[in-house]
Amino acid sequence: MMKYLFSLMAVLGLISCTTSQVSKYSKIEYEVGPCFGFCPTYKITIDSQRNAILEAEHFNFTNGGSKDDMSKPREGTFKATVSVEDYKQLVAITDAAAIKELNDSYIDKRIMDASKTTLRITFPDGSKKEIKMSAGEKPTPLAELTNYIDEVKQKIQWEKVK
Repeated sequence: MMKYLFSLMAVLGLISCTTSQVSKYSKIEYEVGPCFGFCPTYKITIDSQRNAILEAEHFNFTNGGSKDDMSKPREGTFKATVSVEDYKQLVAITDAAAIKELNDSYIDKRIMDASKTTLRITFPDGSKKEIKMSAGEKPTPLAELTNYIDEVKQKIQWEKVK
């Protein structure tokens, strides 16, 4: 009887260790501003529970064709859940980028017509890292991270909330 009790306690202990594991990132936010064309303009936030919120301004679900498209109402606020696989990959790519060691800015002032972007990472201890970027040179792991966030945004099934 005691043997079964210890076995049960060991299994429960292992389960609680794997389910209560804290993510390395409380929140990952990526914001893309407008360009001098028809670039998608949005802010995506993904939390450690894999919840995603998309604040879609323009050209996230449609392609622009004229300047009149800019005067249309914003596309809306959407929610979704990031798949376990995509979230694990997002964490791995974020780890590889060594966010805390990167500069706070990769803005190339010579490039005026591209979107300005901002990546914000919130850590479990409440500390944050914000990186402002534009077109131009930036570390490859940082570019891979922002490209992956955009890739995840594209393949998610979004549900409009407002």
